[in-house]
Amino acid sequence: MTGTTGPGTTGPGTDATRDGGPGPVRVLIADDQSMVREGFSVLLGAQPGIEVVGDAVDGHQAVSRAAALRPDVVLMDIRMPGMNGLEATRRIAREREEDSGPRVLILTTFDLDEYVYEALRAGASGFLLKDASARQLADAVRIVAAGDALLAPTVTKRLLAEFTRLGAPRAPRTDRIRELTERETEVLSLIAQGLSNGEIATRLVVSEATVKTHVSRVLVKLGLRDRTQAAVFAYEIGLVTPGGAGPPGPGAGG
Repeated sequence: MTGTTGPGTTGPGTDATRDGGPGPVRVLIADDQSMVREGFSVLLGAQPGIEVVGDAVDGHQAVSRAAALRPDVVLMDIRMPGMNGLEATRRIAREREEDSGPRVLILTTFDLDEYVYEALRAGASGFLLKDASARQLADAVRIVAAGDALLAPTVTKRLLAEFTRLGAPRAPRTDRIRELTERETEVLSLIAQGLSNGEIATRLVVSEATVKTHVSRVLVKLGLRDRTQAAVFAYEIGLVTPGGAGPPGPGAGG
């Protein structure tokens, strides 16, 4: 399980919990299998600083309970009867844009689920394998609650495979990225390649605090929710290609 460090500011949804304050991370579990819901509830309930506030058996219930309970994170299964996890994620993410709603962490078994790319576009902040350990589960919840993105290596491979299947990438759309500085464009490229803030700092020979500032500015200028959406955007516009690299050479000063 691989997480990336996100920007220092998490946006309108920031609260005491996400800022590392005393409040627990509040979690809603959405899955149509009772054993999965109960299992994750037990595992999370035993972790310090995490509180399971409810569960949901389908997408409709996930959306309504997310609105009523105001959790920090929703663990969302994709394959559920009625409204599936993709549509539920889309509706919850839309609410988050308008207010301070929860972030969505997708529960998946990658060899079966075919919706990695669509879930990212719908607004998911990351993916968690259903066979994850208790520690991986807790770490994933904390990472996403903090406003960071979380992608397992297998997810990244699926994402790149989907872009490859869709054909040659398009040229970067200058109408969306022209407001970025050269250094910010370079940081966006490195985010899309899966580098953490620390790794980007090492690559660019700048401080990690400087990288966090660049990441925050990239998200604000492009109107993106988080690093996951930034990575999708970078691949969609052709700034980064599967198996390729981002913009050549160092950018403007950090």
